[in-house]
Amino acid sequence: MIKSAVTIALVPQIKTGPWIFWENLEESMGKAAALGFDAIELFTASGTAIDSERLKILLQEYGLKLAAVGTGAGKVIHGLTITDANITIRKNAIVFIQEMMEFGAQFGAPAIIGSMQGNTVPGEMHSNSIGLLAEALQILDQHASSLGVKLIYEPLNRYETNLINTLDDGAAFIASNKFNNIQLLADLFHMNIEEADPAASIQKNIQHIGHVHFADSNRKPVGFGHTAMQPIANAFTASDYDGYVSAEAFAWPNPDLAAAQTIRSFKQFFK
Repeated sequence: MIKSAVTIALVPQIKTGPWIFWENLEESMGKAAALGFDAIELFTASGTAIDSERLKILLQEYGLKLAAVGTGAGKVIHGLTITDANITIRKNAIVFIQEMMEFGAQFGAPAIIGSMQGNTVPGEMHSNSIGLLAEALQILDQHASSLGVKLIYEPLNRYETNLINTLDDGAAFIASNKFNNIQLLADLFHMNIEEADPAASIQKNIQHIGHVHFADSNRKPVGFGHTAMQPIANAFTASDYDGYVSAEAFAWPNPDLAAAQTIRSFKQFFK
């Protein structure tokens, strides 16, 4: 069964971005539960920023699961990426992601690598940066295995990375490197930019997809843009996909209305 999730941003240094709820963890969880979401996706400052025991209590109290944890604070706050030219920065980036993975694993939740993948190093060949990406993900793939969780890799649009932009390229990258625990994130906003036919791409690569980011063409909640959502939803519902469809979208026009629109759209297309 496909499950719903909503994002909560808990990084004090960040005031804008594609997250529905902000700052207050318990209040946001209460609102998510009241609307009928199955889970939350957390964007935190580090793997130790949230008290795990308190989170376990809150998840039980509100009847929610932890769908995934984002690692983007590693780049936003600390400037860390796993393809940086500086080996020390690359090593620190891997450690940061490993700590996020360990936090999520306590709840059976994967970590997501999005912006921390970085870009082709200026002056270097694209293949060199892809090699650095593969090298880091080999280490993280093994760590995922030791934790008993998956790791989610996110192809981003061309304006955010020049490494891997489509599900096809992501699937080929996973296959060529024989990763055992890495799955792809199908982010509908990025796919609107990069995929000629998002639904067809999802159908083709469904066996590699482990998480979905639910946002419209303008990154507002689904229903506030022009993405043709029905064929995309059909691609998931006709498959064996049983993961989360998580709202990583702008809190437009405000968090409460954005959350309500998201769960309304989720029920329309996936229930």
